[in-house]
Amino acid sequence: MKYDFTSIIDRRGKDALAVESIGHKVWGNEPDAPKEGFDPIPMWVADMNFATCPTIPAAMIERAKHPLYGYFFPSDAYYNAIIGWQTECHGFRELKREYIGYENGVHGCVTSAVQTLTAPGDKVLLHSPTYVGFAADVEYLGRTSVYSPLKKDENGIWRMDYEDMDAKLKANNIHLAIFCSPHNPAGRVWERWELEKAMEVFEANQCFVISDEIWADITYTGHQHIPTLMVNDWAREHTVAVYAPSKTFNLAGLIGSYHIIYNKYLRDRVTAHGDATHYNEMNVLSMHALIGAYSDEGREWVSELLQVLEGNCKYACDHIRQHYDGVDVSMPQGTYMLFLDLTDYCRRTGKTLDQVIKAGWDVGVAWQDGRAFHGPCHIRMNLASPLSRIQEAFHRLDKYVFNA
Repeated sequence: MKYDFTSIIDRRGKDALAVESIGHKVWGNEPDAPKEGFDPIPMWVADMNFATCPTIPAAMIERAKHPLYGYFFPSDAYYNAIIGWQTECHGFRELKREYIGYENGVHGCVTSAVQTLTAPGDKVLLHSPTYVGFAADVEYLGRTSVYSPLKKDENGIWRMDYEDMDAKLKANNIHLAIFCSPHNPAGRVWERWELEKAMEVFEANQCFVISDEIWADITYTGHQHIPTLMVNDWAREHTVAVYAPSKTFNLAGLIGSYHIIYNKYLRDRVTAHGDATHYNEMNVLSMHALIGAYSDEGREWVSELLQVLEGNCKYACDHIRQHYDGVDVSMPQGTYMLFLDLTDYCRRTGKTLDQVIKAGWDVGVAWQDGRAFHGPCHIRMNLASPLSRIQEAFHRLDKYVFNA
């Protein structure tokens, strides 16, 4: 490969929450520190342990050479980079500059849209399992989350339950849904027919959609992300879509998300809320990082990254199925997260989920309690590290946790 996805990079002292928060309860869900003799392998926070595409630091360094960092407007290069990336990589049509707006993180846009499109006390539809941050986005604003469970089919693939979605929307007078595409933590890359049926349900219930598509670039062989906005004419006029280069290029610490909203009314409402709070100002280095990411070399780098991540996921899923009786796992179609179901394992062994999670933490496998994601006996596991570290993690799980 042209790029390095094998080096183990020491992130200590380099502003890495995934490493430095282990053993420190700030959010409350951080892994415990490992016992003496074990180094931590970060497998919880959804960022990567790979050096990013070289064009990104190069772009930031080049800009930083100029010694003035005053007020600025997003450049033509910024908008053109987004339009080019989304058109070529995801099939956007007629994407215009005015449809794009900077957001200080996906959650910033989600909360702006929730406050714009609902009133305090309203209910919002989500799927479960769900990304833990969505619940906070809804509940902290005085709204109530209503969950429609995803169900696994006979092939172990998570599917939406359209009848349940429709019933929940009707029974609760819901007119806003938060949609995750690709889905975290289930790892689903929705097929077009699935998206079409979901939009039919939302349209029949006059339900606007906030579509978090931060994982759009992380899809595997045989799967292609389809933007919610591109599903049909109705979806294009009723969807607030949110993107970022952060998952793809490991840029979360730079902050640099953006919305794509075709409908002018929705766009004006969401933008007005962000502008009124004065929180939504872009960092100049974040802008140049995105331009460096959404480049020809960025596409080449992502192509290699996906090969590595898919290989890691296949290795992990095969290992779990062959060695951990009672642990159910589905091969992700996208994202680099696994969602392990330990229901049968805990029933068979008499161990509790807490005991299993703690046993992993004790030997440095810093995985994440899945209950916050509405997985009642689940663990979420980040596989975006060099394969040697993934193999080491499973060696420890073999020896000290599942087959001890």
